Amino acid sequence: MSVTVIKPGLSSTLQDAGRPGFAALGVGRAGAMDGPAWQLANALAGNHHGEAAIECTLVGPTLHFSQPAVIALTGAAISAYIDGRSIPMWTRCQLPAGSVLQLGGMTVGCRSYLAVRGGFDVRPILGSRSSDLHAKLGYAHGRALRAGDELPLGIATPLRWSHDMEDVHCLPWSIDPHPWFDFAFQPLALLPGSHSKLLDDSSQQLLNNGKFVLRKDSNRTASRLDGHTLRLRRSLELISEATLPGTLQLPPSGQPIALLAEAPVTGGYPRIGQIAAVDLPRLAQRRPGDTVCFRQTTLDEASLRQAGQQQRLTRLLRTLTERLEHSRWKRLP
Repeated sequence: MSVTVIKPGLSSTLQDAGRPGFAALGVGRAGAMDGPAWQLANALAGNHHGEAAIECTLVGPTLHFSQPAVIALTGAAISAYIDGRSIPMWTRCQLPAGSVLQLGGMTVGCRSYLAVRGGFDVRPILGSRSSDLHAKLGYAHGRALRAGDELPLGIATPLRWSHDMEDVHCLPWSIDPHPWFDFAFQPLALLPGSHSKLLDDSSQQLLNNGKFVLRKDSNRTASRLDGHTLRLRRSLELISEATLPGTLQLPPSGQPIALLAEAPVTGGYPRIGQIAAVDLPRLAQRRPGDTVCFRQTTLDEASLRQAGQQQRLTRLLRTLTERLEHSRWKRLP
């Protein structure tokens, strides 16, 4: 069974949990930019082993399903249609054979996730099916999807209530997206970087209290910020050191760069902060023109927030598994 790409969307890629542990080889992690949204899409679709999903950026793809399929959509609010009928997000839907799924633009946010039961069964590289556009790793040498691509699906056990369905069916309930999507664009928690104290007084104030705007040339490697020019008290000559997703760098232009999922494993720009890991999915959902601002945090606070989010996500995933076992379908109007 496979899915055919009719239209690829703006930048649609296959993503899973990524490739942690290969920095010594010069290979970054990649993976889903919004981890909780990716996990919840997989859970709703009935996947439990970190299967790859399609990460859509701003405008989603149009796909043809040759066989019946079970899907789920999460993340940024995106228009989704089957044969002219709108299908809901944050729930599970079953599509009959021959369905064409049209994913359009996003009304808010930047990235949506389409999971299919069984996952996309492309060849893993270094233990991951994630496409790394920067390093050219993954499906088709790590490129974004193109029209005509045939994406194989993994084999999954049939669902309990999935027989004799020739129309689109969805569950009569859905997940509340508000705990998993930052509709308010709240400030991102920022820990001190190794060069934070070298910012001049004005720049320190601007970093912690000013507003920045996400630039159009932002991508999966980094969010580039405009709005204020930050300056150091003195110039620095640095050798490249380790970097991570969330590292906030200051290039010579004075416009901060926040590294994201496809961050290089080393960098030579001053590191003026580290965005808390718990807030990286929120940054990943900012689109060009959106406001980005920061607030100071501590390692203890950031760790507690990360642990709390993981506990809530684990409980929700457990609840979903139990509820999905007993949920019947409802025909899409």
